[in-house]
Amino acid sequence: MSITEILFWFLTALALGSAIMVITAKSPVHSVLALIVTFFAISGHYILLNAQFLAIVNIIVYAGAIMVLFLFVVMLMNLNAGSEPQKNRVLQFAGLISGGCLFLVMITALMKSDVVDKTVQMNDGDHGLINNLGKELFKNYLVPFEISSVLFLSAMIGAVVIGKKEKIEK
Repeated sequence: MSITEILFWFLTALALGSAIMVITAKSPVHSVLALIVTFFAISGHYILLNAQFLAIVNIIVYAGAIMVLFLFVVMLMNLNAGSEPQKNRVLQFAGLISGGCLFLVMITALMKSDVVDKTVQMNDGDHGLINNLGKELFKNYLVPFEISSVLFLSAMIGAVVIGKKEKIEK
């Protein structure tokens, strides 16, 4: 077994374990922290697949920005035992049946797919490198890139102007 395979199986176990923790954790804060671990494990899979750009974007956008936002929202909510909804066994059973049906459909679709017979290119090639993305972006798509940067700049200026409070004269 190579180091890549060991790392793959470790990241897979980490992602699956933390994803289960997201669902089963009693505390919403623990659930959000387990989701951050899941995002980091998925980013590790992206690095193994030689997709560094996707790994960096996943860490910055999801694990960084969105999860911090979720964590702040959860911490600002007043969650106590009185605010929890009552458990309904019929809805839990319906959710279990629905999840099982979805699982069977996914397994059937994967078994009939031709993707199972193909191998993934790892540690070689240059398809997911940031260098190639930058060259393509600045060589063939320079004008749309610059237009979108001006659009983002004007959106930021507009947000500052709209959010600025006016002084009330007495």
